[in-house]
Amino acid sequence: MSTSETAEGASTQAPLLLSDTHVHLNLDPYAGDREDVIRRARSAGVGIMVNVGFDLETSLGSIELAERYEFVYASVGLHPHEAGELSESLLDELERLAAHPKVIAIGETGLDYYRDLSPREDQRRAFREQIRLARRLGLPLIVHSRDARDEPGGALRNVLDIVDDEEAGAGGGVMHCFPGDVDYARKVIARGFHVGIGGPVTYSKRGRLVEVAGAVPIQRLLLETDAPWLAPAPHRGKRNEPAYVARVAETIAEIRGIDVDDLARATTGNALKLFRIPELPAPSIAYEMWGNLYLNITNRCTNECYFCVRYESDSLWGYNLRLDREPTAEEILDAIGDPARYREVVFCGYGEPTVRLDAILEVGKRVRAQGGRVRLDTNGHGNLIWNRNIVPQLVDAVDAVWVSLNATTAEAYEAICRPRFGSDTFDHVQAFVRECRKVGLPVTVSVVDVPEIDLGEAEALAGRLGAPLRVRGGGVPRNGRRPHSSGRSGGP
Repeated sequence: MSTSETAEGASTQAPLLLSDTHVHLNLDPYAGDREDVIRRARSAGVGIMVNVGFDLETSLGSIELAERYEFVYASVGLHPHEAGELSESLLDELERLAAHPKVIAIGETGLDYYRDLSPREDQRRAFREQIRLARRLGLPLIVHSRDARDEPGGALRNVLDIVDDEEAGAGGGVMHCFPGDVDYARKVIARGFHVGIGGPVTYSKRGRLVEVAGAVPIQRLLLETDAPWLAPAPHRGKRNEPAYVARVAETIAEIRGIDVDDLARATTGNALKLFRIPELPAPSIAYEMWGNLYLNITNRCTNECYFCVRYESDSLWGYNLRLDREPTAEEILDAIGDPARYREVVFCGYGEPTVRLDAILEVGKRVRAQGGRVRLDTNGHGNLIWNRNIVPQLVDAVDAVWVSLNATTAEAYEAICRPRFGSDTFDHVQAFVRECRKVGLPVTVSVVDVPEIDLGEAEALAGRLGAPLRVRGGGVPRNGRRPHSSGRSGGP
């Protein structure tokens, strides 16, 4: 993210890539300069802000702010500090407010045994009632959890007990101001929740939050400020504001060793999906991530892998990959521009690229002639699709091939990938790998890290095929539902 510094010390950049998924701009600390604060956030690249309610007054204020600014959305809820105020009439009022089109979540709600400003039984009751409200309305939850160690298991365990009891993961949500370690993050993600990280990640170069920021699957990560509190370094101890989410993004990108633009784009895409914000751009033929340019040339696929994200959403990393129609070779080339700008140009997207073999051959040859490096990410079904060996044709069009095995046996492949071509498909995929090696095409095989795949067996199979193995990050089971991966053939 190309940045410069304002007088306030906030990073400035364009386009608007960042999202602040937890802010309280309607509070008194902003009464004198709210417009300036919002202007600085926009200059810093913040395209979406979720203003969070924590009682009736702040929930109303969040809606008023969301009505005033198209890029601000609201949540309504009752914080555990205010849990003693819960009544049937208040729940009815929250439900009425939640019908507003700019309300995208219930919360913040949860448990806070650190300050204990409400009786713990009241906190648990208010949390349960708001989970039920969220489920009834089909809205995600914004969860606050801060524990007191004087209770066996602590608040962390109790939050998850209630989440399990009430099946809160059905609608998803975010664990705001994430309070745990990597193991707890896995448990939160397993229940269908995202992990929200803000300013505290900048306070130290090491520690459990830094470890969490590096370990959480990027598709489950959200950025936040919790402004006016928890300002990141170097503003720690001062009033926080949403422009400073750029500091959070820069820190997490450094921890993960990735480009901050990629992190910003991915986490904003996560926010759009979680909160069902209808802000998807036009369908993308070409989408940039990790220094690569990915080519989305078809949505047709010869597998129906249960983990594929395309069954959940039209978007990935903030890009809309649901094509209105398949692009021509010339349109693909126009979308690429200068291919030498990218580490690799990759045929990938929301479908099996080899169903469009002619486009791969034409575009790939021309990209290579312009100094670009080309990779094909495939299910390995090309020879089945075309009823002939297509590998010799690929030699002039691609520099490398990544093949998704996603199983170690034919039976497992049928169960996981549900191929169009039947029970012999896995044998054909392995034969495709061997054909690539035979003609000298560098080939990598990959599997998604899901429970049905023994990674040791996958490593052994890759060795027999003579190809390196890449393990792609999968999801984790949610309430008995199967996990989801990045949803792409191969992937970066």
